[in-house]
Amino acid sequence: MSKAELRAYVIAHQDDQEAFYALADRLTAKPPSATYPASMTPEEIHKAILDIIQQKQRRRSPS
Repeated sequence: MSKAELRAYVIAHQDDQEAFYALADRLTAKPPSATYPASMTPEEIHKAILDIIQQKQRRRSPS
């Protein structure tokens, strides 16, 4: 069951504590999608974020 399906189930079955805890575990189990070293300046972080966005846009655009 996907996270979205589990969330919908929990909303529909609010008395199911086991499903609630399973959803809570899934939501807290994933690490942040990106981490940046503390030595990066705000400008470097901004550039890194823009680079990631551009890479994703290139993957989405039709060839």
